Amino acid sequence: MSERQSSRKDAVRNREAVLAAADALFARRESPEDVTMADVAAAAGVGKGTLFRAFGDRAGLLRALYGARLEPIGRAVESGPPPLGPATPPRDRVPALLDAVLCFKLDNRRLALALEEGGGGGGGSPYRAEHYERWHGLLRAVLEQLPGLADSDFTAHALLAATRADLVEHLAGEERVPREEMRRQLANFVAAVLASGPLSPGPTAEE
Repeated sequence: MSERQSSRKDAVRNREAVLAAADALFARRESPEDVTMADVAAAAGVGKGTLFRAFGDRAGLLRALYGARLEPIGRAVESGPPPLGPATPPRDRVPALLDAVLCFKLDNRRLALALEEGGGGGGGSPYRAEHYERWHGLLRAVLEQLPGLADSDFTAHALLAATRADLVEHLAGEERVPREEMRRQLANFVAAVLASGPLSPGPTAEE
């Protein structure tokens, strides 16, 4: 094995160790802010320099961990069978996609909250984060296949707002809404949005 191949294998191994350590720390700590880069480096058995070279900063580490956890859903959406895969009828796929987002955030509450509170790598705006833009673009494209929907772009934003991490945390944590009840409420909300026709804007002040 060449020195370059050995170095690459070490980098992959270190990355996996860091993601596993970060995963465990976020699962155990009460607040995402309690997890520092130093904590992750120590738990992974790597130096802080290795951590920063691999991920850049804490936000980069959060994005990498979020992306790793999201991979199975991404594969199901891109090439899987119904109800998430591309062969699903649009009216069935929209609620399935949003249910998948909700369940993912319920399963990864602290991580999702930390990422969205930090802007998700979107220059301070969670709406510019790569993972948000990917979900929004997918939903918009599916919504555009539904007849009679006036504004798929805004509708995609509005539907995703019902799965924001801070709302999920509030409902699951403070209001203690059971998981299945939350899924039912979201499904009803999505059904109501899809069932409603386009609305005419109200009169302006000049009218």
